Amino acid sequence: MIPRSRDVVDSLASSVDPAEIEALTCALVAEPSVNPGGTEASAVDVLARACRDAGFEVEITEAAPGRPNLVATVNGAATGPGLMFLGHSDVVPPGPGWSADPFVPRRRGDLIIGRGTSDMKGGIASAVAAMTVIGRAVAQGVAVSGPVRLVVTVDEEEHGVGIAHLLKNPPPGEHVGCIVAEPTRLDVVRGCRGASYFDISVTGRAAHSGRPSDGVSAIAAAAKVIELIGDDQRAMAADPDPLLGHGTWNVGTIEGGQGISVVAPDCSMGVDRRLMPGEDVVEIGRVLSAKIRDAGIEDDGVSVTVTPTMYLPGFATAADHPIVTATAQAVRDCGAPSEVGGWTAACDGGWTSTALGIPTVVMGPGDINGQAHQPDESVSLTELVTAAQAYVRVALALL
Repeated sequence: MIPRSRDVVDSLASSVDPAEIEALTCALVAEPSVNPGGTEASAVDVLARACRDAGFEVEITEAAPGRPNLVATVNGAATGPGLMFLGHSDVVPPGPGWSADPFVPRRRGDLIIGRGTSDMKGGIASAVAAMTVIGRAVAQGVAVSGPVRLVVTVDEEEHGVGIAHLLKNPPPGEHVGCIVAEPTRLDVVRGCRGASYFDISVTGRAAHSGRPSDGVSAIAAAAKVIELIGDDQRAMAADPDPLLGHGTWNVGTIEGGQGISVVAPDCSMGVDRRLMPGEDVVEIGRVLSAKIRDAGIEDDGVSVTVTPTMYLPGFATAADHPIVTATAQAVRDCGAPSEVGGWTAACDGGWTSTALGIPTVVMGPGDINGQAHQPDESVSLTELVTAAQAYVRVALALL
C-alpha cells in the first residue's frame, strides 16, 4: 500500500478536474428538480449516471413515489468507519427577476449561474469529484481505511421526506463524520439552529359588523397570540448562545375572516420557529398553548390550536472534534481562509448529528445569504474546485 505522505496528499488534491465539476454542476442545474413539485428524479438520474461512470457503487431508493434518494459509495469493501458527504437534490422555485432562463446554466467569468448552482448542486458536484479522486487513489494502492459515501436526499427544501426515509434506512456501518456540502463560503460550520413550522388556528364567533359585540373576532384573538410570540422572541434574544445566538419566531402567513362586514369567525397562521440544539418542537407547542390559555385568549368563545407540521433539529459539534479540526485544516491547506463557527440556517445535518449520531459539520462552496435562493443564483468555479480539493484532503486525513 502507498503511504499517504504530504506529497501524495497534495498530488491527489491537485488532481481534481475542474472541467468535470463544471460539467456535472451544469448537467444537474439543467434538470429543474423544483420543490414543491416532487420533480427530483431526473436530476438524480443524471447524478447516478455520473457516479456509476466514476466507478462508484450506487443505490437508489424511493423516499416517496417518484422521489429517489441516492447513496453512492467509494471503497465500499473497507471495514473501518466511513466518511459521509450529505446533499439534497431539490431546489427552490426560481421566482422572478432572472436575467435568463434559470435552468440553462451559463458562465460569467468565474461564476456558473443557474438555479441550484450554490444550493446545492455545485457542492454535490464537488463531492463527486473528490470521491472520484479517492476511488482512483484506492485503485492505485493508497491506503484508505473506510468507505466514502455521498448521500443525496429529496425534499430538503420543504418537508424532509428524503431525510426521514434515510433515518429509517441508514447506510451501513459507522462513520467518523458527515460533511454537509451546503454553501458556507468554505467556512466550517460546527453548529446550526434547527427549524420548525406550526399551524396556529383560531376560531371565534361570527356576527354582523354593525354589532361586533355579538361575536368574537378570531383575528383580534390571533393578534394577541402574535403579541405573545413577540414577548417570547424578546425573552430569547436577552440570553443568546455564543455560537448560535437564540431561537426566533416568524409569522410567515396569516389568513382569516369571511368578509369586511362580518366579525371574523376564523384565522390561521403559518409560523416558523428556529430551534436551538436540544429544543423539542412538541414542548415548544405545549408551552405556547399554555401561555395562550394563561393569557385568557381562549375565554369568551375563542379556541386556539397549535400544531407542529415540520421539525428539523439543531446541533452543535465540539470545536475540538476531529471532523471540525480536520475539515478546517483541509480548507486552509488548499490556500483558502476558513472560519469555524455557527450558522443561523438549518439543514439536514441536524438529523445526521442527532438521530444517526454522526459528528457533523457543514462546509461547501457558495454563499447561503449572498447567492442561494436568489435571482441569478451563482457559484464560483474556483470555490467548487477548492471545495473538492478540501474534501479529498479531509477524507485522507480522517480515513
